[in-house]
Amino acid sequence: MPPLFAKPQLSSLTSKKKEDIPKNLYEKCPITGEMVFVNELRENLWVVPHSGFHFPIDARERIASMLDAGTFEETDQELGPVDALGFCDSKPYASRITEYQKKTGERDAVVCGVGRMNGMPVSLAVMDFRFMAASMGSVVGEKITRAIERATLRRIPVIIVSSSGGARMQEGVYSLMQMVKTSAALGKHGEEGLPFISILTHPTTGGVTASFAVLGDINIAEPGALIGFAGPRVIKETIRKDLPEGFQTAEFLVERGLVDLIVSRKDMKKKLTQLLSALHKGEAPSEKI
Repeated sequence: MPPLFAKPQLSSLTSKKKEDIPKNLYEKCPITGEMVFVNELRENLWVVPHSGFHFPIDARERIASMLDAGTFEETDQELGPVDALGFCDSKPYASRITEYQKKTGERDAVVCGVGRMNGMPVSLAVMDFRFMAASMGSVVGEKITRAIERATLRRIPVIIVSSSGGARMQEGVYSLMQMVKTSAALGKHGEEGLPFISILTHPTTGGVTASFAVLGDINIAEPGALIGFAGPRVIKETIRKDLPEGFQTAEFLVERGLVDLIVSRKDMKKKLTQLLSALHKGEAPSEKI
């Protein structure tokens, strides 16, 4: 399955020059080479109709596809990252933050809130790969932890949609601490008998995979998603063994039990509703969610 780290750029048709093709009108399917109308893709949640290839979508698009219209109430949107370490590689971390905030319109790499899914109240956290590869810094960890704790307090299910390159190196140990914090919150949520469903999309790697992303009562992956901790080269050099073809794909992992289900984005809301109806027997809370 070809990688989905970013939307492929429009390629030229063999019979036409690139400048003859209207921009933002077509996308090329990486599997079949088929040119698909963008409007058709948008209506199909960015899933290619014939091949089933899943283009990435941003957090807001995904939330709209999962929750009942008009029910989403965003929380903790005021939280934004700071450069506590004064980190600088090729450019200062503070500059990177500003750059990605302008590019995406988001303050950081996750959007959280509460809403209803076919009438059922849920707490939802959705990572956005456009923002620094959805790396998990202190704000991402804090917002996800609050989403979990909010679900525990209101006795409603929590759903986290992961897509991440891992821990945010620019925040050092502050980033690594989020692995423990999010996992601890999920532990308390589970002790209350409340469900957590984890959705792993392409790609889900690093410290996100090593913490909350695989702790779901049910772990669901989108088709073709790359899921793993380190890259194949690093793993091979560490264990000094050849690795099976496609060992970090959703399809490989579902056969071995790390992933429970593979569900197309188009069917996700229906499947989640079915699962939560079975897992969560409690009445919806009377207070406003």
